[in-house]
Amino acid sequence: MARRPTAILISGRGTNMASLLTAARQPDYPAEIVIVVSNNPAAGGLLRARQFGVETEVIDHKQFGSKAQFEDALHAKLEATGIEIVCLAGFMRLLSETFVDRWRDRLINIHPSLLPAFTGLNTHARALEAGVKVHGCTVHFVRAAMDDGPIIAQAAVPVLPDDTPEALAERVLAAEHKLYPQALALVAREAVRVVDERVVCPAVSGSGQDMILSLGC
Repeated sequence: MARRPTAILISGRGTNMASLLTAARQPDYPAEIVIVVSNNPAAGGLLRARQFGVETEVIDHKQFGSKAQFEDALHAKLEATGIEIVCLAGFMRLLSETFVDRWRDRLINIHPSLLPAFTGLNTHARALEAGVKVHGCTVHFVRAAMDDGPIIAQAAVPVLPDDTPEALAERVLAAEHKLYPQALALVAREAVRVVDERVVCPAVSGSGQDMILSLGC
């Protein structure tokens, strides 16, 4: 199978972007990152992407009169670049149902919690306040509702007795950097599909000292 042309959308420093770009350097990786797009001209991830030799583009949402105009420009750029898969990696804009439907089951996101728990922001502090014993991250197909959509993969990390939100966030971020490239690979290989809003695929699992990884169904 040919490598699938993939775009990454960012708004900030792009650490998950960097993990995807690193994975895509491998010749047998099934996705090729051909462009990184940011809505924020000051995003630190733009420089990081250029250091990887990847094309970058700024489509500043503040320069458009409406959300629809911004998303039309974003969609046009992705189509003109021949993109087949779009990865959100710290992209801090809620996308409309119109945009999401244009990229249905080709638009994926990573969120720092074990969805459906703790959608939205401040997930690590909220997890500690709730007293959960296990926290983690989720890669999912995007739907119009915030942090919603069929789950592709999750990684779990233990919550330690003396955890702070910052310490927990650091361990979850390390899990994200392992999980996202593996989940994108599943999507790019067409090893997953959505049936009745659930991801169906052969079961794949693994484990690590600080992470329990569950890919697929």
